Amino acid sequence: MLNLITVRATIPTGNMMAKYFGTNGIRGTMETVGTELALQAAQAIGSYFKCGKILVARDHRLTGEALRNAVVAGLQSVGCDVIDIGIATSPTAEFMLKKLGGDGLIIITASHNPPEYNGLKVIDGKGVSISKERGGEIEKLFGKAKPAAHGAIKPAKEYRGSAREHMDAMMALLHPEKFAKRKPFIILDIGNGTAATIAPQLFKELGCKILSINSHMDGHFPGRPSEPREENIQDLIRMVKETKADAGIAWDGDGDRVVFVDEKGNFVVGDKVYALSVLLKLKEGKGDVLTTVATSKAVEDVASKFGCKTIYTKVGAPYMSEEMAKGKAAIAGEEVGGVIYPELSLAKDGIFTAAKIVEAICGKPLSKWMEEIPAYYNVKARVECGEKGKKSILDGINRHAKQKGYKIMDIDGIRLTFDDSWVIVRASGTEPYVRIFGEAKSKGKAEALVKEYEKLAKGFL
Repeated sequence: MLNLITVRATIPTGNMMAKYFGTNGIRGTMETVGTELALQAAQAIGSYFKCGKILVARDHRLTGEALRNAVVAGLQSVGCDVIDIGIATSPTAEFMLKKLGGDGLIIITASHNPPEYNGLKVIDGKGVSISKERGGEIEKLFGKAKPAAHGAIKPAKEYRGSAREHMDAMMALLHPEKFAKRKPFIILDIGNGTAATIAPQLFKELGCKILSINSHMDGHFPGRPSEPREENIQDLIRMVKETKADAGIAWDGDGDRVVFVDEKGNFVVGDKVYALSVLLKLKEGKGDVLTTVATSKAVEDVASKFGCKTIYTKVGAPYMSEEMAKGKAAIAGEEVGGVIYPELSLAKDGIFTAAKIVEAICGKPLSKWMEEIPAYYNVKARVECGEKGKKSILDGINRHAKQKGYKIMDIDGIRLTFDDSWVIVRASGTEPYVRIFGEAKSKGKAEALVKEYEKLAKGFL
């Protein structure tokens, strides 16, 4: 019997369909997410958080300073107490929200998206990211926020040193003596992102020998695209092989996602990073494991090995942090290499994830650790369709699965689980597509599974 739990997100009643908020905040180019929208959104967010103490952080994108100024002005105009922590990784900003006891946090970032994008990631005082559904509540306040009285407007306070405080908290949860004894050689691919504010210093202080590439922050992202896909980090893979490094690490623009390259030059994709993180965590102590319906079954297999439950949620950081806030899970993560350690915060922390895995490498090579992770192959496809088409496809797949007597998980799309494989059919929340993701023990089986459901999906249009 499978030891797993599914979690359905609580959807607010009423007309809460968000116009600007997506899966994790507001995101777009300056044509859609400009200073006027940032100002109005900040006023609404400040009102939503009862005009309390709001932290503001940003990444290094070219539009970041302009959006930061608009956000701070919007928060001040409704009477918020604004604390500006400056340029920081998203994990650092979310750690500081917890440490400083803020009522909310706005991070001006587009995470892994291309250089021309930016956005507002919003987190509440409990550390829970604002979902699309809760974003609909905030959007009801757009243009309706009440200006603060003249005497109630406060100057923004600058708070610097957050990277140091985040590092100190991570060091307290690590075993520096393991690093000092092994002195691993690690190549860091910063990706010209905000990981530059913390990762090199952390690994130096831990006693690692490091070599950094794409090491300076640059909003043009000249070294490589921000998202650390295998095709985007070929320079890192080559350098690990040439220098015989113990591992390579690559982050996205705001440091919440991380991927690895093992000592042989093999790419370790995000969901395998999470599966290894689960293995390491459960070796320290048992607990429930939380993940999304689009994450590799390797995670569930690892949890089952330790006799632990797997809790499934909708895809997206807000739904994971929402569930983690209940305090039942020991760790959470998703297929893109974002891992939540609740002892630090409810943020996907690519910096701490990297440090924990390097700590494990001090004991044995990364390739050896990966041998303990069940091997799966995954394949992705998509079917172009409109909103009506999305519903027709999902309804059709659901009927088909019920007729066949398949095991169905329908908390976010339709996921069907078989003995050694699974497939999910999900409607994109932002694009006119239905996405199909299949996984199996062999590449051929995964390809056949996706091809079968792609054909079925098109037949329901």
